[in-house]
Amino acid sequence: MTDPRTVRVDEFLAHPPARVWRALTDPVLLAKWFMPNDFRPVVGHEFAFLTQARPNAEFDGVVHCRVLKVEPERLLRFSWRGGRLDTTVTWTLVAEGRGTRLFLEHDGFDGDDPIQQHARGIMGGGWSTHLSTLDATLRSNAARSGE
Repeated sequence: MTDPRTVRVDEFLAHPPARVWRALTDPVLLAKWFMPNDFRPVVGHEFAFLTQARPNAEFDGVVHCRVLKVEPERLLRFSWRGGRLDTTVTWTLVAEGRGTRLFLEHDGFDGDDPIQQHARGIMGGGWSTHLSTLDATLRSNAARSGE
């Protein structure tokens, strides 16, 4: 049974944890595969992601975030607030062979709020799409650098 409070994604990336970590924490790379941002991997840093507004979901297009936990090349957690959402995103990286198993947990959706459940449904597919874009970005950067 699916948990109405959480989106979970498990993705294998054929890149070492250091490279995946950089794509998650370098604001320029993060903008390439995800959204424009002013991210810094420093606990307490407040930042924002900018995307398309969705007035029907009471969302103005700005996701307000705060870095909650940083364990380089292992774990990154930040708050995710926008519209009616007040949630948490956690990335966990696990070395697997020559690559990285990347786990995403986006937690804190209200199971009784239809707008939040609609957002959760959209984000479930959206996160998977973004991870495909992340993989393509990593492959492109590796090819450019000759790795």
